[in-house]
Amino acid sequence: MSPIRRVITAAAGAFALWRLFGPEIPPRHRGPQQRPDRSTGRTILAGRHEFLVREAGPADAPPLVLLHGWVYDGHVTWHRVMPRLAEHHRVYAIDLRGHGRSARIRGRVEIEEMADEVAAVLDALGLGTVALAGYSMGGMVAQALAHRHPGRIERLVLAATAAQPIALPRWLVFPAFVLGRAIARLDRLIAPRIAHRYLLATGTFGPEHSAWLWEALLDRDVDLYYEAGFAILRFDAGAWVGTLAMPTLSIVPTRDQLVPASRQRATAAALPDNRVVEVEGARHEAVLTHPAEVAGAILEFLT
Repeated sequence: MSPIRRVITAAAGAFALWRLFGPEIPPRHRGPQQRPDRSTGRTILAGRHEFLVREAGPADAPPLVLLHGWVYDGHVTWHRVMPRLAEHHRVYAIDLRGHGRSARIRGRVEIEEMADEVAAVLDALGLGTVALAGYSMGGMVAQALAHRHPGRIERLVLAATAAQPIALPRWLVFPAFVLGRAIARLDRLIAPRIAHRYLLATGTFGPEHSAWLWEALLDRDVDLYYEAGFAILRFDAGAWVGTLAMPTLSIVPTRDQLVPASRQRATAAALPDNRVVEVEGARHEAVLTHPAEVAGAILEFLT
């Protein structure tokens, strides 16, 4: 065995032993730590499974349902936008399966199944026709929900999402997802640590929210997290997105690094009754970095 191979083998063995027997080492959090807000949620039984729902706003106000993205749960995604929306609407932020405090449902899943589960949650809440806003993966679920249950959606908001969201070839992305899952099975801290450092380094979250963010990023099942990722990879609404007849708003971050703005604009152009609001200079996490603009666009569209 060559010296290089011996070094690589020894390093891999040491890493495996460390992950098997070593402690979890969290990042250091600077200064006093806070939770961004004091909102809580309640679980709703829909079919055989429980889903966490956070509610805000007057009970008699028009209902608005919020669906979160892949990396975050409903609280992390919407905590800066939700209070603004709750001034005029009864807002419901739902944790999708495998995320946040909702059920850890094992096995393969499709975006369409998530949409049917959201419809079941709306039934359990006693909601009829609602306005629906989805961010990133939540925007894909929102599209599927509007397609499969069109009578439930009065107005549709799609933020940082697209009918065909993956720009790279699937044959290239799929192995990357498989490799990411394998690494996460060995060390579940790697992906959360990268996301945590990125969000703090870019100023998306302040240092006073570091511990709360870290705990939220760790609150995931590795296999279920990647099952949702594979569902995103398979999602393709190109054949039917143009049949969504309800009024629709597309919120497009112009510097989106994950879902290209060109794909978001193409989805908007395919919708028969669509309005586009571009958030200049915003990246994919626009709901966190530009909450006033996102909330303002939604409120103007709904009123």
